[in-house]
Amino acid sequence: MSKYQAGPAAKGIFVVIIIAALAAVGWNFFLKERFAKKDAEQAQMANAVSGTSNAGAYSGRAAAVPSVPANPNAALGTPGNPLKVSLVSFHGYAPGLLANGNSLKTAAGSIYARLGLSVEFVINDDMPAMTTLFESKAAQCVWRTSDFWAQEQPNLRNSGHDAKAVMLVDNTRGGDAIITRDPSIKRVEDLAGKSVALVQFTPSHGMLIDAIENSSMTARAKQQVKMVFIKPEEGTPGVRSAIVGGQVDAAVLWDPDLSLAIRDAKANVIYSTKAASNLIFDLMACDQRELNKPQNTDVFQKFVDGWMEGVEEAKANPDRAVDALVNTEEFFRVLASKEGKPFVKGLFNNLLWTGLSDNARILGLAGDTNHYERVYTRFDQIYRAAGALANPKSPVISAQESFDYRFIKAALARDTRAKEAAARPAQTYTEQGRTEAMAAPAQVTKPVAVSFPSGAHELSKKAQQVIDKEMVPFIENNGSAYFELSGNSDSVGSDAANLVLSNQRAKAVAEYLEKQWEIPRARLKVVGYGSSRPLCDEGNPAGAGMSLDECRSLNRSTRLAVFGR
Repeated sequence: MSKYQAGPAAKGIFVVIIIAALAAVGWNFFLKERFAKKDAEQAQMANAVSGTSNAGAYSGRAAAVPSVPANPNAALGTPGNPLKVSLVSFHGYAPGLLANGNSLKTAAGSIYARLGLSVEFVINDDMPAMTTLFESKAAQCVWRTSDFWAQEQPNLRNSGHDAKAVMLVDNTRGGDAIITRDPSIKRVEDLAGKSVALVQFTPSHGMLIDAIENSSMTARAKQQVKMVFIKPEEGTPGVRSAIVGGQVDAAVLWDPDLSLAIRDAKANVIYSTKAASNLIFDLMACDQRELNKPQNTDVFQKFVDGWMEGVEEAKANPDRAVDALVNTEEFFRVLASKEGKPFVKGLFNNLLWTGLSDNARILGLAGDTNHYERVYTRFDQIYRAAGALANPKSPVISAQESFDYRFIKAALARDTRAKEAAARPAQTYTEQGRTEAMAAPAQVTKPVAVSFPSGAHELSKKAQQVIDKEMVPFIENNGSAYFELSGNSDSVGSDAANLVLSNQRAKAVAEYLEKQWEIPRARLKVVGYGSSRPLCDEGNPAGAGMSLDECRSLNRSTRLAVFGR
């Protein structure tokens, strides 16, 4: 997501800001990467683009706070008291800048001007804590990624404040990836025993954890993945340098450093949000106190409506979106100067600006899964387990509480076309597309312990529950991928019988997914491998740190192998 680096490795920005002391004392971990200190920002940006910068790394100093409105007593959203929105330098926010007339402050003739709303975007690449922004009234809305929002909101509540997301603004579709220059690493499972550079507690870190946890590695092999956390002050340029310089076997990055590293290191992508397309979203979260005021309802509605119009304009005219970035953000001015505007425009291919129909689909308002809430819940679990929360005892906030659906719902109620578009499948799947995708190796394979009665292939209620809980969320994460669904057995019994039974069991799972979850059959290649593809050596289970029964249980798993388009 997501943020992307310029001076700011904009997402890295997340170089972990996590409130270190309950009310507003500095967040130290991961949010600065997206941000570089304002007084050194221009020089850092130039260096970042050249590949030598520490830009985007958290400085440890108090984050700069933008000036408060000239007339804070004026109505919010008027010229005397514009709605202030804190951003970082990231191409996902181009539609908002375009809606403002390619300007940080609402320009005459712009979309927001036509709606009668004054908006001021404040570029805080050295990102202040939400508490600081809200208390000073320096901003009423702030960007976040959905995964990071899951770890920040509990800290925000601990400080006596709260906020809710009001819209999704982009969805990374290849803009975050695990890459390698080592030809022996072809899939996530090959990372066992290898070194991976990354910035800790960023969305890319969460993506790596999710991929490893869902992989077919044994527990011991998962522990053998060597995560090399680059110093916060080095940020994503440091990660890029490590993979380009050959100091690590692999790296996890996001754009633009991702694209630069792939080019400069001649690296290959082994897993990315191009397959895991329902995993990382950017959003706008706004001060709960302001959202609660009845007189502000129209202000936030216009903010959402104008941004959605900006998305449509940016999609129709990406060159204007490039200009919006270059005209308003020093980072993109420098990046375009060095790499050219076509490079900046090319970054748009790795994300989706989420318009109204996209918001409706992702938020489950068209009758499908609410991917935002699923991701929020999943990453709350990941980051709590990883120790990312300043206060591990912070309350768990339900995903439903974290989003104010009023504004997207109101916009959708007025737009029949968007409602119809949201109801259509986000992806299409064909037999030919599956064949083409499977010409490359599987990116990651998840084993699921779907149990069957001995010698049978009928699904029990318990087996169905395991599919619902363990298999379906993995399919939904990988929203654009094709899958090989395979049945597997241990070495007990005859090979011929095991081969037939494993195929029957895989077909039973596929039929359940198709009937109960409407997973297109064209998306699944169904096969039985019998005992021919063990994940654990039954002759030496101790080598994997397992007992023989545990080893055989793993080998009897139903497996989902991910194949990206």
